Amino acid sequence: MSATKPLVIFVLGGPGVGKGTQCGKIVEKYGFVHMSAGDLLRKEKASGSKDGDMIEHCLKEGKIVPVEVTLNLLQKEMDNNATRKFLIDGFPRNEDNMDGWEKRMNGKVDVKMVLFFDCSEEVCLRRLTVRGETSGRTDDNLESIRKRFQTYQLQTLPILRKYEALGLVRRIDATPTPDVVFAEVSKLFDAL
Repeated sequence: MSATKPLVIFVLGGPGVGKGTQCGKIVEKYGFVHMSAGDLLRKEKASGSKDGDMIEHCLKEGKIVPVEVTLNLLQKEMDNNATRKFLIDGFPRNEDNMDGWEKRMNGKVDVKMVLFFDCSEEVCLRRLTVRGETSGRTDDNLESIRKRFQTYQLQTLPILRKYEALGLVRRIDATPTPDVVFAEVSKLFDAL
């Protein structure tokens, strides 16, 4: 195993902002591993694990899954991957997530930046409504989307301010087309 610590970039933004789309482009161009906290939780739920019902309830209600559950899934993915560059999409989502990450991972990884995709709630709502027609996700319905936005406003934005104070946040306007957004993202990754 390499003595170099894994490089981590947190990817944050409201629901429907395009985090997954942009992460896919980063993976393709820069060779990062994309770990979506939401996808890992949905996969864990589908596996029939003991936490499945609790995860389903949290996702449907737009609530945040307990940090230990999410951290276990993220760390397992990192430990089982030879690539040392990770995009962690949708985490940390609140102060408990941030504190849990710091306690468990401090000194073990190199957090390079928090890539924050910024977009109005109206634009994101339009995008999610379209995605919900085909995604099959239980949280892509109007009621869950509104709850997810409320959770994002109340719990995720405050930790973003903490990361800004540390000089880690790189803000990208996610309103334009995915290719225009990615041109801005590429400038940041080319400079790493």
